[in-house]
Amino acid sequence: MPNDPKQEREGNQLVEILVISTSLNAASRSRLLARAAAESLRGKGVSVRLLDLRESPLPLCDGDAAYDDPAVSDIEAAIQRAAAVLIAAPVYNFDLSAAAKNLIELTGSAWEDKVVGFLCSAGGRSSYMSVMSFANSLMLDFRSVIVPRFVYAVKSDFQDGRVASPEVLRRIDGLADRTVQMARALAGAISVS
Repeated sequence: MPNDPKQEREGNQLVEILVISTSLNAASRSRLLARAAAESLRGKGVSVRLLDLRESPLPLCDGDAAYDDPAVSDIEAAIQRAAAVLIAAPVYNFDLSAAAKNLIELTGSAWEDKVVGFLCSAGGRSSYMSVMSFANSLMLDFRSVIVPRFVYAVKSDFQDGRVASPEVLRRIDGLADRTVQMARALAGAISVS
């Protein structure tokens, strides 16, 4: 998409946001969060790509040949192109899913200086801080800039294959707004330096 000169003059650079659904479960609630976030971003006129790991399966990271898999290269390139990435992930055993961790292990340096936000779905309200170790790893290993607001939803927030909670929808919209703001600000700071 070509840049709009008026938006650039106003310090409002166009950005592309990549939303990644990391759940491998066919009935995933975190995938519903990913779709709602993509819809919110599109409603704001933001360029969005929704990537679903069920449709783009990755090999398990083996520290060797897995890095050469074409699917890894494709996803790594998509992450590098994006101004920001929203990770939608289920919470299992007080941590983000193994598929989400595998994604990071395979695409490593693509996350450098990337704005990253989170959309999490869990079985209960007790593991709402589970995203922290994952976020800390991205910050320390790749200097990712973490959006300090994330979405955490539980089973009762969904109904009939959609996000039904007005509060969760409001938080998704807030995450979308903040992600775009931070991506634009970081793009402006990098272009000045």
